[in-house]
Amino acid sequence: MAKLTKLDDIVSLCKRRGFIYQSSEIYGGLASCYDYGPLGAELKRNVRDAWWKAVVQMRDDIVGLDCSILMHPMVWKASGHADKFADLVTVCKKCNTRTRIDHLADKSDGDAAEHTEHVNIETEAAKEHDLSNKVCPACQAVGKFGEPMAFKLMFETQMGANADDQMTLWLRPETAQGIFANFRNVLDSTRVKVPFGIAQIGKSFRNEVTTKAFIFRTREFEQAELEFFCAPGTDEDWYEHWKQQRFNWYLDLGIQKENLRFRDHDPDELAHYAKACVDVEYKFPFGSGDWQELEGVANRTDYDLRQHQRGMRTMNDWFESKGDLSKITLKEEAEDYHKGPLSFFDEQNKERFIPYVIEPSAGVDRSTLAFLVDAYDEEEVKGATRSVLRFHPHLAPIKAAIFPLVKKDGMPEIATKLYDDLKGNFACFYDQKGAVGRRYRRQDEAGTPYCLTIDGQTKEDNTVTVRERDSMEQSRINIDQIKAYLREKLDL
Repeated sequence: MAKLTKLDDIVSLCKRRGFIYQSSEIYGGLASCYDYGPLGAELKRNVRDAWWKAVVQMRDDIVGLDCSILMHPMVWKASGHADKFADLVTVCKKCNTRTRIDHLADKSDGDAAEHTEHVNIETEAAKEHDLSNKVCPACQAVGKFGEPMAFKLMFETQMGANADDQMTLWLRPETAQGIFANFRNVLDSTRVKVPFGIAQIGKSFRNEVTTKAFIFRTREFEQAELEFFCAPGTDEDWYEHWKQQRFNWYLDLGIQKENLRFRDHDPDELAHYAKACVDVEYKFPFGSGDWQELEGVANRTDYDLRQHQRGMRTMNDWFESKGDLSKITLKEEAEDYHKGPLSFFDEQNKERFIPYVIEPSAGVDRSTLAFLVDAYDEEEVKGATRSVLRFHPHLAPIKAAIFPLVKKDGMPEIATKLYDDLKGNFACFYDQKGAVGRRYRRQDEAGTPYCLTIDGQTKEDNTVTVRERDSMEQSRINIDQIKAYLREKLDL
C-alpha cells in the first residue's frame, strides 16, 4: 500500500476527477486562485457542514452569524489591520522574485518551514535581518536580496456612486472582526450569556506573497472561525478545552493521528493580542513532507472588544477627518473601560467585565486539502494499481453510485427508479456507461463509499449487489432495504 507523497499527484487527481481547477484556466489562469469542480464543491460543502454541526448545531452555548464581507473602515482601524496588517518581504536581485522573509530557508536547511501566518511588522522591522545565507526559492541564488520592506495585505476597493461620496473599503482579511462588531447585537437579541460562542464561515481575502502550494495558501479563501467569550480567569481552561475539541474533530473525520500534531507558538512569535496560541498542524506532501498549519487556537484575551470600544469613542474624529484613517488615532481607554458598551454583566456574581476570547480559526480550503491527501491510497489489485479516496462517509462527495449492469433487460429502468428514490436522501450518481469494473474504479477515485449494481438476479429476487469501497466486498441486499442500509452504514 503506497501513500501519495507528491503535491503534483494531488493536483492531477483533482483536475482529472473534477475536484479543483485553476481559476480562469482558459485564459492562462490566475495565480493562487482556484475553482471547485462538481466533486470538489460537494466535498468542501461537506467539510463546512461537518464543522458547523460540531461547533454550532451540537452545542447549546454557541450561535451562528453570517457577516458582510464589506465593513466600515473604522472596524479595521480599531482592529489594527489598517495600520499594521502586512508581511515583511524582500526581493531577489537576481530573478526579481518577492518572498516573505519568514519563508526563506538557510543554505544548509533545505525547505523553509512556514510556521507563522504573518509577522508582527512593528517588531520585525526593528530587527536587523541577516539575509546573507538565505536562498531564493525561485532561482536558488544565495544572499542576493534587497532590504526588507512591508507589503500590505488587504485588497482595497471603492464604494459610492459619485466621486464626492466615495469611501475606501477593504475586502475583509479575516472573519473574526465581524463577530466582535456584532457582540452587543447578539447579546441584546438572543438569550446567550457568558460563557458562549459566536461562529461563522465565510470568505476572506489577503493579497499575500503566495508559495504555490495549491489551495493551501490562496488570496481568496474560506475561514471557519469561532470566538468563544468567557470570564477572565476561566480562559486557560477554555483554551485547553478548545484545543482538544478541534484536534479531535479532525481525528473523528478520518485524519490519521500520526499526521496531526500540536505546535505551540514561541513567546516571540505570538501575535500582539495573544496570551497563548497553538497550531494544529498536518503533514502535507510539500517537498519531502512538511508540517503546516491547519488551524490555530488562540487566547486573544479581551484585546478585540477593548479595541472596538476605543474605536466607538473615536467616531467623531472619523467624521471630522472625512474618512482619512491616517489622520485618526484611537482614543485612549476610559478608566472604567470594563463597564463600556461591549462589556458583559454577570448577574450571578454581580460583576461587569470585558470577556476574554478563545478563537479556534480553521481554513476550510486547507482542511479540504488535508482530507484529500489523507484519504488517498493506492493498492495492487489483480496486478493493477487501484487509486482510492477513503473519505469518511460524512465527507464523501457522492454517498452511493447506482449502475445497471447492462443497458437492456429492464435493468436501466430499475436502476433509474432506485436512483430517483435515493437522491432525495443521499448525494447519488447514476452511471450506465462502460464495463462495471471501470465504473467501480471511477467511483473509487471519487471516494464513493458504496456502489449499487442492478443485474439479472435483481428481477428474480429483488436484490442488488452492494459493493463497499474500502474492502471491495460485495453483498446482496433487498432493494426495499437499501435506504435503511445506507443510512446505517453512512451514519446519516
